[in-house]
Amino acid sequence: MNMSQSAAPSLSACRAMLAKDGVCVLPRVLDAETTAALRRSLTETAELYRQKGGETFLPYLDPNDRNIRVFNLIGLHPDFRKLILHPTAVSLVEDLLGDGFMISNFTANIALPGSASMALHADQALVAPAPWLEPWAINIIWCLDDANEANGATRYIPGSHLWQSLDDLPDDPMALTRAFEAPAGSIVAMDGRTWHTSGANVTKDKERALLFGYYTQDFIRPQVNWNVLLAPETIAALPADLFNKLGLGPSANSRQGGALLKAMKDRQLQP
Repeated sequence: MNMSQSAAPSLSACRAMLAKDGVCVLPRVLDAETTAALRRSLTETAELYRQKGGETFLPYLDPNDRNIRVFNLIGLHPDFRKLILHPTAVSLVEDLLGDGFMISNFTANIALPGSASMALHADQALVAPAPWLEPWAINIIWCLDDANEANGATRYIPGSHLWQSLDDLPDDPMALTRAFEAPAGSIVAMDGRTWHTSGANVTKDKERALLFGYYTQDFIRPQVNWNVLLAPETIAALPADLFNKLGLGPSANSRQGGALLKAMKDRQLQP
């Protein structure tokens, strides 16, 4: 499976848009063959998830069962273990968070015709209390189908990544939302502070499959416990970079402390 970046997308333009609006679209990062293969892998994974007893409809998230959610993609299929550290995705993550990021979660959302929107939220607000002064989280969304307003593309509020607390939200924030549009194979990068919701799929026969790679600063506890979630044989076979970014080693929240101690040591050594 070829997951190389195409020459067409402009990373620099995407970075500028991410800083301005809190969301950017990088079109056709994956070629059509790779995208179709990942879509098939997701269909297989969704069925495997159900067979293992996973709940694909969560009433506390979605108003009806037409929004299919699949969790633990990293544990269920090797294609997603490779995709989560795709070089283009990592480049965008490091632009916002630096190289000390962790993989907090990797999930899928398949909007079937008739699916409805969940509650408006910002992903950073789900894992860190206000004030939200800096970007501590980012979503990398992979479009496995063409995504548009009609089939339930994610709706977001441009510029809302600059809101620092709930007091900054207007009276009717949903009225400010807009849907992104992106062809299959695209990346949508979304600052963790950006307020958004799943769109409603009002089509008669079009599905919309998205993958959500969620990355955070390493001082924020991941949304899932990878040591418990992943099978021992899966953990044993992980490449070193993925093993480390999942926080599976013996060391945990120590990077910030190490940087502080080094800075203080250097300061004391200055004449």
